Amino acid sequence: MNLKYLQKPIKLLEIPTEERPREKFKLKGINALSDLELIALILGSGIKGFNALHVSMKVLEVIDKTTEIPDIESLLEIPGIGYAKALSILAALEFSRRKWKPLNRKIRNANDAYEAIRHYANRKQEYFLSINLNGANEILNIHLITKGILNKTIIHPREVFSLAIEDRANAIIIAHNHPSGNLHPSEDDIHITQILIDSGKILNIPIYDHIIFSESDYYSFSENKLILES
Repeated sequence: MNLKYLQKPIKLLEIPTEERPREKFKLKGINALSDLELIALILGSGIKGFNALHVSMKVLEVIDKTTEIPDIESLLEIPGIGYAKALSILAALEFSRRKWKPLNRKIRNANDAYEAIRHYANRKQEYFLSINLNGANEILNIHLITKGILNKTIIHPREVFSLAIEDRANAIIIAHNHPSGNLHPSEDDIHITQILIDSGKILNIPIYDHIIFSESDYYSFSENKLILES
């Protein structure tokens, strides 16, 4: 869904027909839908008195806060979400976790990593993620470290490596989306990457790559020789 539709409260009928979740699915298939659109489809149209897209965004914010399936109480706190809707969301998340969770997916290159996290690309804010890998380069976990405009003051190695140690990770790939679509790394992006690389050397948990991504493409620090194999 185009980010411009999320800048202010908007009803589904105000969105062009081809951009509505159901119509977009018919035209492009399920893989073309964003996380927000998938949540909107799970919720359906029965949210009387509440903006469906706003409710979907609040649900997505709850899900983003944890790498586990959220508890039902956190969903019930969202205005417009009753017990039946919350249960539908949890059932969908649990079923997909059992059948198709990305954990243990082998990462062979930057494109593999991009495919594992590209569903974050349509977020309105920048999301900084860590992909923790085992010795076989399989995904152990994908963590949301922080969200908001990234700068060197808000990304601390402690937040990244404490989760890696908890996961017993062998290596890390860091990534963040650029909502603007401009994939060129900023000075802060480069500075943050170097700090984390230096910290990883001390802890013997290397940073394999830093991926900046949008919905359609990505920029890999490793592929562009900004991270060299040690």
